[in-house]
Amino acid sequence: MAKAGRQGPRASVWLNGEGRRGGRRGGQPSGLDRDRITRVTVRLLDAEGLTGFSMRRLAAELNVTAMSVYWYVDTKDELLELALDAVFGELRHPDPDAGLDWREELRALARENRALLVRHPWLSRLVGTYLNIGPHSLAFSRSVQTVVRRSGLPAHRLTGAISAVFQFVYGYGTIESRFLARVADTGLSPDEYFQDSMRAVTEVPDSEGTIEDAQDIMAARGGDTVAEMLDRDFEFALDLLVAGIDAMVGRD
Repeated sequence: MAKAGRQGPRASVWLNGEGRRGGRRGGQPSGLDRDRITRVTVRLLDAEGLTGFSMRRLAAELNVTAMSVYWYVDTKDELLELALDAVFGELRHPDPDAGLDWREELRALARENRALLVRHPWLSRLVGTYLNIGPHSLAFSRSVQTVVRRSGLPAHRLTGAISAVFQFVYGYGTIESRFLARVADTGLSPDEYFQDSMRAVTEVPDSEGTIEDAQDIMAARGGDTVAEMLDRDFEFALDLLVAGIDAMVGRD
């Protein structure tokens, strides 16, 4: 039987032992396993988002009853935590034996994180909702910490540096994913949507000077497509953050 959603600092599928349970409970229906349920959950979330997801919808996709799913998870929250950690398993980690510069490794991790947020638009909401302490998430955190330690920053500066980079990535990837979702709803391409939006904004009273300034800035930045503009801004902002870490190493 499903339990009520748990709350509080210790509410997590990874803290109650359920997240790492491999086998089925006694009396569970056959034909299902937790990995399959999680994979289908991720697919539904990608297709329909958090608002369209429900245990009944999942059960229909699996061609089972909703109660059959509850043999494997106690709550919808537990299932969303499992899906959250599953997509973190898609992230590629730097090879510690490759001998790469920490700056390039940090940039690679940031790019991976951004791409993940864009690929799974529902992800950003769950990152702030759950503890996010599943094995794949912890492995990513460990990689980030290892790379930033190699920068030479003292220990008391590490969390600030990590926050600067990955809070930026979180915000950038979240806005980008929501922009692309809004574009998809219109049936336009990102470039068509951007051009149409720019034309519409010029019709707003008293916007002429601001829009002209913005167009000059965007023209100077370069990029013939929305994708190129997004990439260039992301890369330059990331360079600024990496340079800032370097500067703080020298200051300390």
